[in-house]
Amino acid sequence: MPHTRQEQKAQTRQSLLDTALRLLEHRSLDSLGLREITREVGIVPTAFYRHFPDVPSLGVALVEQCLGGLRTAVRSVRDGIADSDAVIGRSLSVLVAQLHERREQFRFIARERYGGVADVRRAIREQLDLSAAELATDLLTRRLPHAAALERWDAQDLRMLAGLLVDHMVQTAAALLELPPSDAAAEADVLDLAGRQLRLIALGSRHWATGSAPGR
Repeated sequence: MPHTRQEQKAQTRQSLLDTALRLLEHRSLDSLGLREITREVGIVPTAFYRHFPDVPSLGVALVEQCLGGLRTAVRSVRDGIADSDAVIGRSLSVLVAQLHERREQFRFIARERYGGVADVRRAIREQLDLSAAELATDLLTRRLPHAAALERWDAQDLRMLAGLLVDHMVQTAAALLELPPSDAAAEADVLDLAGRQLRLIALGSRHWATGSAPGR
């Protein structure tokens, strides 16, 4: 049990997030009402405003909790690795571990990325942009394999590569979410394909002429 008012407030805030996720298992955020959430948590509706100004703000907090945690976890595996296959393998392992641990959150992200709540769409886009920016920085500062060749790339192409890798991870997560949780063989197939696709992207990047115009 929480011992202080601050701990109790944090616990209630997390209960609101967890309850909203449960209620959103088969529906979109724009169909969820504040009173429905507070009734399930067991607090009066006015108490909701001590934690969030509105339901979209709760949705933004869910996005930050899910994608912010994934961003930190994936970035940590890049430290000290000098082999591209190792980076790919460990990044996919982290993605799978996070997805197994937070499956409901990832379903929420997949559904709301193009959903009807503008603030949540914007929050998802911002988190993905942050992931791409961090990856682009790592590529430039030699924290990832083959970074020396990328020093000749212009900023636009470097960001394009980072965005491509981040989008691929999002698509892999979406493919994994479509599988039954207990289908290990199907999961292995998805990860095998994802790994091969990432290696193809890595190989192609080494031969890319930065600044190339379309059709050249």
